[in-house]
Amino acid sequence: MRWHHYVAYFFGGAFLANALPHLGNGISGHAFQSPFASPPGVGLSSSMVNVLWGLFNLAVGYLLVCRVGSFDLRKTQHVLVLGAGILIMSLMLAHAFGRLHGGL
Repeated sequence: MRWHHYVAYFFGGAFLANALPHLGNGISGHAFQSPFASPPGVGLSSSMVNVLWGLFNLAVGYLLVCRVGSFDLRKTQHVLVLGAGILIMSLMLAHAFGRLHGGL
C-alpha cells in the first residue's frame, strides 16, 4: 500500500465526519453553519444548502476511501487511519461549533 492511500483514507474520514452535522441539520430542516454563510462558518445557511454541502462531503469521502487504493474494512491499519480522520475532524468540529452553540 502506498503512503498516499493512507492520506486519502485519513481525509476521507474527515470529509465523512463533516457530512454528518450538515446532513443531520439539513434533513431535519434546521439552519446551520456552512462555508457559504456570511460570515463563512459562523453565519447560518439554509437547510437546503446544508443538505447539498453534506452530500458533497459524503461524495468526496466516498471517492477518497472507496476509489483510492483498495480500502479493506478487515485491515486494521486502514480502519485506524480512517478512524483517525473521523476523530480529528470530529474534535475540531466539536470545538468550532461548541463555541457557537454553547457546547464548550
